[in-house]
Amino acid sequence: MKHYPKIWFLRHGQTEWNKAYRLQGQLDSPLTAQGIADAERQAELIRPVLSQSPDIFVSPLGRTVQTAEIALAGAAYRLDERLMEIHAGVWQGRLRTEILAERPDWPGGQPTALEIYETAQGGEGLNAFQARIRSFLEDLTGPSVVVAHGLWGQVMRAEVRGLDMAQAGHLSNDQGCVYMLESGQETLLQAAV
Repeated sequence: MKHYPKIWFLRHGQTEWNKAYRLQGQLDSPLTAQGIADAERQAELIRPVLSQSPDIFVSPLGRTVQTAEIALAGAAYRLDERLMEIHAGVWQGRLRTEILAERPDWPGGQPTALEIYETAQGGEGLNAFQARIRSFLEDLTGPSVVVAHGLWGQVMRAEVRGLDMAQAGHLSNDQGCVYMLESGQETLLQAAV
């Protein structure tokens, strides 16, 4: 297992398409009122971390930039295209129920989101996605805050923790929290409700 610097990972807040179970991939939809509240909770959690002046990286997609503007409370950050969500090919913008209806062959009928995205026609595929994430991780030089996406976070967290990629799609994928990764271990930081 490779050793990476300490990472605080924030998934973007809930979006209109998250709420509708519509695949976003590298398309975009705005945060819902719940998504704004998610980012506000993250702001509370990440405030003490920001005082340590970590490197901060954000996906350039609109939902992550919108989350970062709220959660990071004006802290400077760098956009990095390697943080964009996995591309879902022809399925981007489609409802999950429509895709599942077209694929009765899926074992158990309940694939993980990562399994859906991985098999999308014209999509990026898991190998290329994982290589992009590894490239980003290998460039980290110190403690870092990362604002990105759900599937991106699952694959990155599995990589940092030394888990098999088959386990990545089964990791939690919460919004409104911060995943802290250090020395191959993960701690979930949540705001008091």
